[in-house]
Amino acid sequence: MTESPRVVDMTLRDGMHAVDHQFTPQQMTDIASALDDAEMDVVEVSHGDGMGGSSINYGFSAASTGEYLDAVAPELTDTQLSVLLLPGIGTVEELDLAAEKGADICRLATHVTEADVSEEHFEYVTDRGLEADGVLMLGHMAPPETVLEQAELMEEYGADAVYIMDSAGAMLPSDVRDRVGLLSDELSIDVGFHAHNNLGLGIGNTLAALDAGASTVDGCLRGLGAGSGNAQIEVLVGVLEKAGYDVGPEFFGVMDAAEEVLMPMLTEDTMPTLDNDSLMLGYAGVYSSFLRHTRRAGERYDVDPRAILTRLGEMEVVGGQEDLITDVASQLADGRDATADDD
Repeated sequence: MTESPRVVDMTLRDGMHAVDHQFTPQQMTDIASALDDAEMDVVEVSHGDGMGGSSINYGFSAASTGEYLDAVAPELTDTQLSVLLLPGIGTVEELDLAAEKGADICRLATHVTEADVSEEHFEYVTDRGLEADGVLMLGHMAPPETVLEQAELMEEYGADAVYIMDSAGAMLPSDVRDRVGLLSDELSIDVGFHAHNNLGLGIGNTLAALDAGASTVDGCLRGLGAGSGNAQIEVLVGVLEKAGYDVGPEFFGVMDAAEEVLMPMLTEDTMPTLDNDSLMLGYAGVYSSFLRHTRRAGERYDVDPRAILTRLGEMEVVGGQEDLITDVASQLADGRDATADDD
């Protein structure tokens, strides 16, 4: 193989979930510098739920988006800077800020069946001169044909690429191949894939995506991220080299960034693990950022978090509905049927 997939590091965005969004600007500076030294293709920076996500609903971050961008942008030379925005959470003010602070890419993320809410955002990002990439979250919740319809909308709106995000870590390799393969065959723009590891398939699913035609893949140092985390990026780079891919990031440098720079910042509580709760996220198909909130609700109401996640999966909750976690936990504690109440 001679393909050169673009590798995007999410440590300073999705990895924020694992540390309750508490990376400091200095920590972001140190991590970004190490990733740039390792020749990472792209680094993404923002609150875990995107720009504008710092709030009581999603958790307050240690600093503002502007402070984080100021900390990271000067450290990047050949590495591109990406930001994430979810329409309805972030606003045009954040988009303006990102452009002013030197962002190269803005990824616009919607639920897998709600691409139509992003049309104006794509136009705005394109007008600001940034690469505009679409992200379809919770990609397991729609069949491949529906995913394609939504991706075609994003392409029509001006997307330079569309990513399938396995937000709950619920996909099997066959699910990935079906969706990525269809988009790769039918779209005239690039296709990307973002894995979560709740079923232990983060690396395997990423390989399946590349085999099916994806040109961009994501990961985090030490597999940091929501739920059981993302594909572990230093592992991913090594695996891609062994598989014959011509990757940009330098394997030893990415390893050093993980071991020497990130690890001293982490505690045992912040390291993602594939435990019963996060396994349940993948099994039930619940958005990975729900995990820490579910654990807290389970402890507060003395309810098994697995029961909460199972019920949330039956309700087909999506990102932005984290407020339902407390309702479900309370109802389960009282012996009420949360799904019946939801109906």
